[in-house]
Amino acid sequence: MKKICRLLNLKDLISKKSYFLFGPRQSGKSFLINEQLDNVPVVDLLESETFLRLSQKPSLIRELLPPGTTYAVIDEVQKLPILLDEVHLLIERRGINFLLTGSSARKLKRQGVNMLGGRARSRNLHPLVFAELKEDFELMRALEIGLLPSIFLSDEPEEDLSAYVDDYLRLEIAAEGLTKNLPAFSRFLEVAASTNGQIINYQSISSDAQVANTTVTEYYQVLRDTLIGRDLKCWQATVKRKPVAKSKFYFFDTGVVRRILGLKQLKKRSPDFGDTFEAYIHHELSSYCDYHSGVSLFYWRSQVSKFEVDFILNEKIAIEVKAKDIVSKKDLRGIEAIMQENLLERYFIISLETQLRTLDNGIEIWPWDQFLEKLWNDDFEVL
Repeated sequence: MKKICRLLNLKDLISKKSYFLFGPRQSGKSFLINEQLDNVPVVDLLESETFLRLSQKPSLIRELLPPGTTYAVIDEVQKLPILLDEVHLLIERRGINFLLTGSSARKLKRQGVNMLGGRARSRNLHPLVFAELKEDFELMRALEIGLLPSIFLSDEPEEDLSAYVDDYLRLEIAAEGLTKNLPAFSRFLEVAASTNGQIINYQSISSDAQVANTTVTEYYQVLRDTLIGRDLKCWQATVKRKPVAKSKFYFFDTGVVRRILGLKQLKKRSPDFGDTFEAYIHHELSSYCDYHSGVSLFYWRSQVSKFEVDFILNEKIAIEVKAKDIVSKKDLRGIEAIMQENLLERYFIISLETQLRTLDNGIEIWPWDQFLEKLWNDDFEVL
């Protein structure tokens, strides 16, 4: 497989301003730094000696970044939040632009540390997307093992995925949650993964996982803070049909979900395949939104009739996902319901069909790969 060029341009980011760059572990932050910022000094807090010296004397970073330094990287900044006071000083006095990376903002938020008061913007780095892999993209591989670079490109992806889930999610994430009850967290994780892409029902998950409702709430916040999952809010603009108020929750990677649940081979046309395909499209859309600052993503569901549309992109395009070779009339009900509101510009169904076609009522049936190519080429005038 040829070299993969990531869409996020770190040089372009820090040439303008300091940035926090957050992303789940193994999403490729360190690789991207080494590839794009090879001449920029890096302070790596995963190095035990560096961490120890700076934890004892944070001001030592002034010596590690000599006069004339224009840009600098601090990797895994959440491990030593007090260092942000020194970063603040160096931004103000020496005009250094920093790239501050981490796999979690939880410790920064929890400790109420200096978040640089608007002197740094934030970006998220996601697992690989269709536009980065291009002709090397394999749909079934992406659905089954996910798109974390180190796993998607691995010769032993199942083994690496198992290690990721067992060693990182069940242990390190549990530690982030300030709990030593690993069995409880593991039960929660399995129940949460089984409801991936669904409206969160805290009471039901509490019952199934056998943990307190308040604990479930805290565990979900841990997943959000560590970028293992994110909420998808319901679009509230419809008038004829009142929308629900609750959010859905999506994990960041389909392979991670399948490993948590102990699932292996996907069978096409199965309900499991359809759910995983929808979650993958969510990954592409949410990554697109993050890489294009200011672009919004919602879902829509009416309270009474229960009509639903999977995604509303930037309040312009309704997107329904159907893992079908042929989209039928019954697959149009959600899209047709939201069309009656006359609030959006285009109405798409993303499917496994191989040719683009447009119905008489204006609904566009898109092959999934053609849709993603157009999306990442910015051909839909979403912005």
